[in-house]
Amino acid sequence: MASEKTSEAEDVRSSRVIRVVFLALLLDLLGFTLILPLLPSILDHYSQTGDSVYRSLQSVVDWFRGAVGVPMETKYNSVLFGGLIGSLYSFLQFLSSPITGALSDDYGRKPLLLLTTVGLMASYVLWALSHSFSIFLLSRVVGGICKGNVSLCTAVVADLPCPKARSKGMAMIGVAFSLGFTLGPLMGAYFALRLKDGEMFYQGPAMLAVLFSLADLLFIFFTLPETLQKDNKGSSGTPGIQQSGDLLHPAALFNFTAVTRTENPPSEQRMQNLKRLGLVYFTYLFLFSGLEFTLSFLTHQRFQFSSMQQGKMFFFIGITMAVIQGGYARRIKPDHQIQTVSLAIILLIPAFLLIGIAWNLTLLYSGLFLYSFAAAIVVPCLSAQVSGHGSSSQKGTVMGILRSLGALARALGPTVASSVYWLAGPEVCFMLSSASLIVPLILLNRLKRQKEE
Repeated sequence: MASEKTSEAEDVRSSRVIRVVFLALLLDLLGFTLILPLLPSILDHYSQTGDSVYRSLQSVVDWFRGAVGVPMETKYNSVLFGGLIGSLYSFLQFLSSPITGALSDDYGRKPLLLLTTVGLMASYVLWALSHSFSIFLLSRVVGGICKGNVSLCTAVVADLPCPKARSKGMAMIGVAFSLGFTLGPLMGAYFALRLKDGEMFYQGPAMLAVLFSLADLLFIFFTLPETLQKDNKGSSGTPGIQQSGDLLHPAALFNFTAVTRTENPPSEQRMQNLKRLGLVYFTYLFLFSGLEFTLSFLTHQRFQFSSMQQGKMFFFIGITMAVIQGGYARRIKPDHQIQTVSLAIILLIPAFLLIGIAWNLTLLYSGLFLYSFAAAIVVPCLSAQVSGHGSSSQKGTVMGILRSLGALARALGPTVASSVYWLAGPEVCFMLSSASLIVPLILLNRLKRQKEE
């Protein structure tokens, strides 16, 4: 009877933690995504100011455009320039996420979440005051370094004792992503049109981002409980700062080396599984982010999509993902997650092919539906699987490393995919990406065989 009451109390606490994490992350992502529809206009604005830093970056974009044969069009220049800034942002997350996660193993999830939220608020203030491109770029650098909320929220969910609760929590994090990336850009575009006298078009969205981050800070402070057990604080054996070498070297990250440098490292078999899951996560996001980036090129080149039509397309993707994550992904049992991820990646193969050969909107949206299904399933399920590895004092490190591998994939994938797109054509680009999905499928098949044994 006592065990039933304990279990019921844990379920109630887990559900409360998941709700708080969902709302906190949604507030964070709404602030983060406000800038997305404005980026081309912001870059066009700074191109007219003669800023020396802007001119230096423009020369890099011009070199890349010439190297891969991108046509001289304003639309393509904005996409490439935005991709360069996006890659910088992802690279900074690659550097900071594992360190943030490891520090949360030493000092707790809540203090690090509050600290990174303050950092993000500072980046939005810099954005609001960015009368030069140099200040705007500085705001993106500060934001990239401080964007640890996602890995910390996954660490909070990973602290939950029940695998079923962890799976539900990771799915709800996915729902927060879908809603944030669906509603945030719409809000950013709306507030950019509500100009006051003497105000730059981006200042309204920037101040709204500051308000979202302030609300997030207060919400976390007053409602989020500390999920890292007191007995585990500082018990990882190697404090986060001391293991910084293992948290910055790419080879050490792929091998999860920092996880092994503890008093009670995982078994050799569990470490092998963790490495394979990390490699699946990286390979999938490398290919997925490449398609995501080149999609704007394809729809503009082939279908002459306007910015509004692009927005409607991404709205369709976001809503489809939210419905699948909220209705299906959160109900997937932990034992079925690897099998479901394999199915999602298999469906991504025809998705890539359909999008690559699509010459009408029916084919395009059929491919985008399959693409949305994979986007809704793979990351939450893989995150839930990874969250079960490592001791309770290592969850932040493990989830931070996973987030870092994803950021590295998102930094490299768009560059490689856009190079292939312009050098060989969209059909070849999407066919090669489709064929490359065999790599994560082979790794997942090995994981399934090991679990069956």
